[in-house]
Amino acid sequence: MSGHNKWSKVKRIKEVKDAKRSAVFTKIGNLITVAARDKGGDPDTNFALRLAIEKAKSVNMPKDNIDKAVKRGTGELAGEQIEELYYEGIGPGKFQFIVKSLTDNKNRSASNIRHLFTKYGGSFTTVNWNFEQKGVINIKAEETEEKELNNEEKQLELIDVGAEDFEFEKEGVSIYTKPENLQKVQQVLENQEVAIESADIEYIPKETAEPTEEEREKLNRFIEELEDCEDVSDYYTNLTF
Repeated sequence: MSGHNKWSKVKRIKEVKDAKRSAVFTKIGNLITVAARDKGGDPDTNFALRLAIEKAKSVNMPKDNIDKAVKRGTGELAGEQIEELYYEGIGPGKFQFIVKSLTDNKNRSASNIRHLFTKYGGSFTTVNWNFEQKGVINIKAEETEEKELNNEEKQLELIDVGAEDFEFEKEGVSIYTKPENLQKVQQVLENQEVAIESADIEYIPKETAEPTEEEREKLNRFIEELEDCEDVSDYYTNLTF
C-alpha cells in the first residue's frame, strides 16, 4: 500500500519553512472551513474537523486563525465560498496522480494545476481506477517501539475495531483502515496514550510503480511545485521510491 509521499508529506507539513508558512496556513484554513461547513463547527462531533484542527496545530497555526476558519465554515464570518475539487492525471514518467484542491476560484485552480501537469509532460486523465480510499494513521518509529505496536496482541485489538493492515518501515508504522473505521482505531490508540504523527483519509494506490534514476529528478521537481501551489491541498500517487 505504500506510496512515495506517505512519510515525506508528514515530514514536510511538520517542518514547513517560514517563507511558506502563510501558504500552508491558507491551505489548512480552507480544510477547516470546508469541514466545518459540511458537518458543523464542533470537533467533538465532526471527525473531519478534528483531523483538520490537529493538522493546523501540528504546524503551529495560531488559535485565532483556526477559530476564524471554523466560523467561516459555519457562516459566523463572511468569506469566499470554498469548493473541494479533485483532478486526476498522468505526471512525468506516466506516473498517476490525484490532486485535491480547496479553492475559492475553480477556474484558477484548474488552470494552475493543468499548467503544472503540462509543464512536466503530463495531462489530465482518469486514474482513480487504480486508487481506493483508506484511513491512514502514521506513528513514528520511537513511539511504535515504546508502545510495542509490533506486538501481535496489540495489533489484534486494533483489528477488532477496524484496522486492516500494518506497514512497518524505518520511519514508523502506517495503519490502514476503511474510511468509516478511522475514528474508532484512532480513538483506541489515543486511549492507549499512543502519540499519533498524522491521521487522514487518503487515496491509496492498488498498484505502485518505481521510477528510473533519470525520471526521479523531473518527478521531484513536479512534486515540489505541486506542494508549493496554493491551489493544491493534497495529492496522492502510485509512485514509490
